[in-house]
Amino acid sequence: MDTVTLEPSLYTVKAVLILDNDGERLYAKYYDGTYPSVKEQKAFEKNIFSKTHRTDSEIALLEGLTVVYKSNIDLFFYVIGSSHENELMLMAVLNCLFDSLSQMLRKNVERRSLLENMEGLFLAVDEIVDGGVILESDPLQVVHRVALRGEDVPYSEQTVTQVLQSAKEQIKWSLLR
Repeated sequence: MDTVTLEPSLYTVKAVLILDNDGERLYAKYYDGTYPSVKEQKAFEKNIFSKTHRTDSEIALLEGLTVVYKSNIDLFFYVIGSSHENELMLMAVLNCLFDSLSQMLRKNVERRSLLENMEGLFLAVDEIVDGGVILESDPLQVVHRVALRGEDVPYSEQTVTQVLQSAKEQIKWSLLR
């Protein structure tokens, strides 16, 4: 008998997706080469949406991948891992993302408010997953870090003194971790 044992890996997340209620991409971040081209990514997203948008379950196996998902009003949130990935880990990422956005958007998690706060979404996803590795699963920590990183004033509208102060704060926090 030939059994294949898989080495444990920190690279658990293959993609994080947010689609609207028509299946159109609002946000997509792929962490490996499973779908290298945008055309392949869009085809996968269309397939995943057609298989999940009318169901009440939270997990699917699709194209050899484990997909956990959640819908809210006019948004569909997806976290994708390999077929042998622990669904609970993927669900922890999904719940952290959703709960973080819920706090950041003051419980108004819908398409329009998400589009108005895309930079917060980008920062939140970067705090939760980096290169496919799960970094954080506590939404309170994510919201706190996003608030520290995105002080609501773009660099182009800050004075030199404010930019330097912001850089000093970031260095201080990175040294304290």
